[in-house]
Amino acid sequence: MKVVVLAATGQVGRPVLSELISRGHQVTAVARNPDKLPKSIPTVRDDLSSADRLAEIIAGADAVVSAFGPAKQDERFFSDVSYTDQLPQVIERAIVAVRKAGSARLVMAGGCGSLWYSPGVTVLESGYWPEKLIPIATSHVKAFAALRASDINWTYFSPPMQIDPGVRTGKFRLGGDDLIKDDQGKSWVSFEDYAVALVDELEKPAHERARFTIGY
Repeated sequence: MKVVVLAATGQVGRPVLSELISRGHQVTAVARNPDKLPKSIPTVRDDLSSADRLAEIIAGADAVVSAFGPAKQDERFFSDVSYTDQLPQVIERAIVAVRKAGSARLVMAGGCGSLWYSPGVTVLESGYWPEKLIPIATSHVKAFAALRASDINWTYFSPPMQIDPGVRTGKFRLGGDDLIKDDQGKSWVSFEDYAVALVDELEKPAHERARFTIGY
């Protein structure tokens, strides 16, 4: 499968890239600074600011994975929705690009704020979501809405409340719109297992034009 990974040097992009390569897929990594990646990986330098340019990059791909997220190093990440709204803007451009290029599918590494924490109450509304992460969660809600309103083949993959570097176990649970918690009430997964589930979805689609989520 030919897969283009957008924002391939980030915390989500790197493990997804590694998982795709380990399974023998043909990948192209798109990054603002592709020098951070091994020379053996085909790369394209791009900042995702042009839908037309993005359409050129993804032409011929079977699928596109967006691992884009605004830089956390900028203090506005934790306070300014107009800054984190780069996210839905990039997704809107990716939607246009996928349509133009005729790529089969767009899979987005999403957020968990719109998941149901309890019946009728989202994670974002639950009171358990950190205040400093409200801007990025709000922007993710907008990106999710843009996908649902589009006419392309999309998938939105929500992580649990906590996602950290860890180990690849290949053992996890999947769900739909409800937050997944373990027996201790913790909602978490490693980036490595998140990547496993994302690539599983690419290989055997089960959530086309839908959202799904993961947790231990």
